[in-house]
Amino acid sequence: MEEPKPVTTVAAARDYRVGYDPQIQDLLTKDTKVFRIDDTTVGISDFPLISAVVAARPVLASERSVFKPAAGADIHHDSATRSIHALGRDVMAGVRTPPPPAHQLSGEWPYAATSYLRTWLFSSDPLPVSLLSHRGVTRSDLLSRIVDRAVTVWPRSGGESEGTMLAEQIHDASDTQNRRQAIALYRRATATLSDGVAALVANALWLMGPERHEVPRTEHTAVLWETLRVLPPAWMLFRGGGDVYDGLHPDIRPQDNIALFPLLMHRDPDYWSDPLEFRPERWNGVEDPEKTPAFMPFGFDGARCWAKHLVVPLAERLLHVALDNQLTIHSPQQQTHIPLRSLLSVRFEAEVAASASAP
Repeated sequence: MEEPKPVTTVAAARDYRVGYDPQIQDLLTKDTKVFRIDDTTVGISDFPLISAVVAARPVLASERSVFKPAAGADIHHDSATRSIHALGRDVMAGVRTPPPPAHQLSGEWPYAATSYLRTWLFSSDPLPVSLLSHRGVTRSDLLSRIVDRAVTVWPRSGGESEGTMLAEQIHDASDTQNRRQAIALYRRATATLSDGVAALVANALWLMGPERHEVPRTEHTAVLWETLRVLPPAWMLFRGGGDVYDGLHPDIRPQDNIALFPLLMHRDPDYWSDPLEFRPERWNGVEDPEKTPAFMPFGFDGARCWAKHLVVPLAERLLHVALDNQLTIHSPQQQTHIPLRSLLSVRFEAEVAASASAP
């Protein structure tokens, strides 16, 4: 007699469910918290062991996402810090402006939301800088190289500042090498923030189910934290191998790379009651969600998301715009499929109310 398959789908509101790519599905059915993915990689979802791996050594430059080496050289700490501060000021300035017309949220999510955020936050940047994070450009290596070359020799007219502070860092770079690094940082920073927030809000809208418009605004923050638990966009974190991990676990060899899985850890019944249930109320009264055991929505110490202080507030603003304009998800089924991507995000077609569809 065939054994029943373990339940791995997440039950959202009103029986809306989430299904996964077969490779992710295979991970979700693991019955151990330490497992071999292939000959050179060990997967870990055990909270104490993940903490021990993270504490074993500082994160390497190559293991970072935005601040990994660019233009053939490491990103200096001062340059990374300036970029973080610039992006923070750009986002705060952007969200103080009126949002773009809501009809731009209609279309395929999360891509429509990504484009909307880029328009909202970075549309003041002049050509060719504004093309750096354009989806049609970033999906083509050839177009990316052409735009990069154009921005490298970008002549700004006059002495007045133009666009965002991130764009200013490109123009103010002291030499070609620094300018190329500033270009890489602009593209990575704007894309990472926009893509991550769009994925988070898309996941939240789906998990809230058909009664999403009835959820009070006061509960939206809890909805987003629970979404980060159930469907963390950064669902896997990579660490290179080495002798520093010797003795942490008998299955980890010095030559093994290590994959840390927040997606699996966030479902551990040792730490979460009803882990497959979407329950925003579990965050009621939680003063600092990031201090919750077995919860890693923005990475780990030494490699936390550099924009984590922006993600939830910006996602809450985008969620308000979508719901205020009666965004409707068009899906013939109550279960959506999540493909294997670096960001974990549902896919669906959506449309705002007719009253918001005109520019």
